[in-house]
Amino acid sequence: MSNNEIRSYRDLKVWQKGMDIAELCYLMTKSFPKDEIYGIISQIRRASVSVPANIAEGYGRDSKGEYVHFLKIAQGSLKELETHILLSIRVNLTTSEEANQILGECESLGKMLRSLIRSIQASI
Repeated sequence: MSNNEIRSYRDLKVWQKGMDIAELCYLMTKSFPKDEIYGIISQIRRASVSVPANIAEGYGRDSKGEYVHFLKIAQGSLKELETHILLSIRVNLTTSEEANQILGECESLGKMLRSLIRSIQASI
């Protein structure tokens, strides 16, 4: 397989980065208080998993239009995730240092998603 050959959603850099971010979020929230398990921990984990899940689902759809739709949902989940992380800093559940690493990855993934969406839309 060449470097640019895409055989599966798992070969997509955006999906891989989304999975990395979800993993970081799970690790970060392990240290949150247990009374937040149904609160912000759940919200962060669900939003973080939603990003690569929607990228994968869109990839598996029958049309480029549907693919773009799911990529846009992934973008929305990414913004939701950023909001939850910013709140977790404000309420002292995590440090700015730890959160900023994830937020930086989110910013990078957001740019990648926008670029992929523009590329697909240009080919429709």
